[in-house]
Amino acid sequence: MKRQICCSCGKEPLSRDEVGVCKKLLGVKTRNFFCIDCFAAYLDTTVDELLERIEEFKEEGCKLFL
Repeated sequence: MKRQICCSCGKEPLSRDEVGVCKKLLGVKTRNFFCIDCFAAYLDTTVDELLERIEEFKEEGCKLFL
């Protein structure tokens, strides 16, 4: 997997979950990836709520989180 960088704060490398949730919510062709903190701010939600969503996607068997 290519090393991804947060397009907002520059954090690197991003985790598989950070990249996966960006692809899941922004579309698989997105080129803009966020760290969990910046993505929560972008979506106007909390980090905890975003982490809960990631766990739900994993439980559903989403291939972006394997």
